[in-house]
Amino acid sequence: MAYQTVNPYTNEVVKEYSDATNQQLEDALQKGHELYQKFKVQDIKERAELLHQVAAKIRERSDELARTATIEMGKLLAEAEGEVELCAIIAEWYADNGAEMLMPEKIETGANGIAEVHYQSTGVIMMVEPWNFPYYQIMRVFAPNFLVGNPMILKHASNTPSSAQLMADVILEAGTPEGSLKNLFLNYDQVADAIADPRVQGAALTGSERGGKSIATTAGEHLKQTTLELGGMDPFIVLSDANMDHVADIAWRSRIYNAGQECTSSKRFIVMEDVYDEFIQRLKDNFNKLKPGDPLDPETTLAPMNTKEAKEELQEQVDEAVAAGAQVAYGNESYDLEGQFFMPTILTDINRDNPAHTTELFGPVAVVYKVTSEEEAIELANDSPYGLGGIVFAGDADHGAEVAAKIETGMVFVNNIRYSLPELPFGGVKRSGYGREMSRTGLMAFVNEKLIIKADEPDMENIAGGLIATQDLE
Repeated sequence: MAYQTVNPYTNEVVKEYSDATNQQLEDALQKGHELYQKFKVQDIKERAELLHQVAAKIRERSDELARTATIEMGKLLAEAEGEVELCAIIAEWYADNGAEMLMPEKIETGANGIAEVHYQSTGVIMMVEPWNFPYYQIMRVFAPNFLVGNPMILKHASNTPSSAQLMADVILEAGTPEGSLKNLFLNYDQVADAIADPRVQGAALTGSERGGKSIATTAGEHLKQTTLELGGMDPFIVLSDANMDHVADIAWRSRIYNAGQECTSSKRFIVMEDVYDEFIQRLKDNFNKLKPGDPLDPETTLAPMNTKEAKEELQEQVDEAVAAGAQVAYGNESYDLEGQFFMPTILTDINRDNPAHTTELFGPVAVVYKVTSEEEAIELANDSPYGLGGIVFAGDADHGAEVAAKIETGMVFVNNIRYSLPELPFGGVKRSGYGREMSRTGLMAFVNEKLIIKADEPDMENIAGGLIATQDLE
């Protein structure tokens, strides 16, 4: 597997990295396991303080972090800056709130004594993360697991090695113990070996469905816990009474952010027929205002896609959709630019036999459906193999929430843009994966929820006829 930084705006190979050796993996596993033994007896508040230092170090090196991500995978510099700041916010939130959430929890019980659940670390976690948010994806696994006391090994995407190594270096420079997060340029066989190793107790993956199946299969064979986030085809429902000014302002942003390369991007716009024509026209108008160019230039509003291969795959998907009957309402033309730019495109008249109806289009392509009823909108939204997120726009927020409750996804936002904040659980259902990252739920993803019942002495009067059958030993 070739790990290299290729600037998608200039097509220049910036830097190449050597693959990790098996010995480097073994060293990381042993170092992580030894650190886990120390974390088990360390006061959580000490790691919370270190997370504050991680947040400070991220902000100290924010310019370098943002520029590295932009050069490496092409996102707009302002978007990269926002991602870096979000990482600091995540680290701070767990530093401020995590220790309290990990306090033992008492349980009311009919058992003799006092029952408590204690939340304890389990061991080394294997992280497999994607390129589209090269820092955020790391931090939403690192921060909670570091606080819990689980050391981590990171295998990042092959096209974002500079970002991966830089974030690992920043975390180490912040004062965290060596082995807290070890970035290695691994191949997938080595990832499988790591998951199989008894020192590793879990695996977290954000990525493709194929990658999720591979990780889940290996983890299942070795009885290891996993969390998987595998993409989505998020619906954006527009009801007849929606505020169309708000809809128009959010719709293009929700599809074009990060050049449309986001699992939770709105990919299927499901619009009531009486506002359908207005929606299409206003989406066209906003797409037409976008300016492709150098993502480091603040005047640029459309970034290139992350690789030549990604651009070509998206074009193939659009061509297949058109061949199957889709109409191009806007776009699907080439820019006279060397970078990996894809013109924002609107596809309509997608029937349920069209591959675009069930295949994620990971780039700036909007599929728009016309519906005649709210029931049809909900049924169409749920007619997807994925279930990550979604957006509903309605004139009444309470009614919008009623519609949102019927959507088969892990997250829905009503009259709002999507949010990714540490206090909010992130994850999906169906082929979008399982488990949650961030929030208290994410904090508990890889903990031992240990029950401890303590009593001054056993309840001898009820022990013979109690809940557990006993045998007379006389």
